[in-house]
Amino acid sequence: MGRQDARPVVILADDDDAITSNLAPFLERAGFAVHVASDGEAVLELVERLDPDGCILDVLMPRADGREVLRRLRSDGHWLPVILLTQVGGSTERAIALEEGADDYLNKPFDPHELLARLRAVLRRARPGRRPLSASPTLRAGSLRMDRISRRAWLRDTELLLTPKAMLLLDYLLTHPDELMTRDRLLEVLWGFEFPVGTRAVDNRIAELRRALGDEPTRPQWIATVPGQGYRFVERVEEVR
Repeated sequence: MGRQDARPVVILADDDDAITSNLAPFLERAGFAVHVASDGEAVLELVERLDPDGCILDVLMPRADGREVLRRLRSDGHWLPVILLTQVGGSTERAIALEEGADDYLNKPFDPHELLARLRAVLRRARPGRRPLSASPTLRAGSLRMDRISRRAWLRDTELLLTPKAMLLLDYLLTHPDELMTRDRLLEVLWGFEFPVGTRAVDNRIAELRRALGDEPTRPQWIATVPGQGYRFVERVEEVR
């Protein structure tokens, strides 16, 4: 029996009532049917009952935290999009969350409009019944292949020699294809929420990737510049089975 409500169903899980009491109505007004949970076990029960379109999970929750819920969802074959709400500034912690199969993350405190944009983006690139790119161990984009477990990448048959930051950047771009990435967002991904570097550091890592890929900024095959905003990975990305 199909849903009577055509709106996308989203589970919002956070044990902070101040967040859910404001965020749930905001998402409802944006066109989502929102179901609130305050702990991880309640999330798992709602997923089984509702078959939702997506989840927003706080990392720090009682009765199974957000990352534990994510691991259990993925191990049970639930590939619905998941956004983690974190309180950790370091990029390594967030990279681990992405490797465990999160589609995206947002650091607290956050702008609700940014969360809404991320939610819409992960739902757009969702692949019903198939695991998301962020949970796929090997990805391919044209002649580019990346092993996300070993953090190695090849262009045709030649392995790319990249700095760790450039490899992390490549991983993030491949798992978020055709999505506008602002310099501030990429700065947060690569260096953390409050790391004392400027956005020029992002441009330097983009330039490193372009050199390795032989990409021309004026005629991009891989990474397009969005003037005044940031970058977009333009090649089609697929999982290597």
